[in-house]
Amino acid sequence: MPAFGVLALRETVAATGLSGRKCRMGNDRMTQLAWRADPLVWGHGPRLFEVFIEPTCPFSGRAFGKLDDLLAHAGDDRITIKIRLQSQPWHMYSGVIVRCILAASTLEGGKEAAKSVMAAVAAHREEFEFERHCRGPNLDATPNDIIARIEGYSGMQLADAFAIPDLDREVKWHCKYARQNGIHVSPTFMIDGVVQADIGSGDAVADWASRLLRN
Repeated sequence: MPAFGVLALRETVAATGLSGRKCRMGNDRMTQLAWRADPLVWGHGPRLFEVFIEPTCPFSGRAFGKLDDLLAHAGDDRITIKIRLQSQPWHMYSGVIVRCILAASTLEGGKEAAKSVMAAVAAHREEFEFERHCRGPNLDATPNDIIARIEGYSGMQLADAFAIPDLDREVKWHCKYARQNGIHVSPTFMIDGVVQADIGSGDAVADWASRLLRN
């Protein structure tokens, strides 16, 4: 069934810019500044295409790379694309990277800054992964190393935004929304709130568009 209720309301609140507070250290005092996590939404059409993505998953990366083409093919006045971040613990630095993406969404560029981070990670995914999810050089990497690596590839300054004390509320929202909809596999696709188990990252953009625009 379509996902409504508290989490849908939570997303609406986020879109208004009332989604919390940000702290910065200055003169040894914490100064409260308003912050907003820009929703990862593109297009404004009536048909809703939601994509649940784990940033370091190769199949998620393939799906992510097709979304701009999909919007252009189908028309931003006919479809709306929403990216949902599906953190998965077997991708060992998934949580850190998801927080980096949401941190980027609080910056001046908003969702486009977040998209730049996702694109940087997808383009260099092996530098953020482990061999067979358990070994390799990233065993010696720290979260600060991962943040710095993403900053280097994306051109975004993320460290301060990453340290927003209550940014975890955005992380938890994405987790709860995925759980509410029974999402496990990445990527997973929903059309108008209904999971489409037969849609895959390897499908042609034209096939996605056809499904979305079908009456």
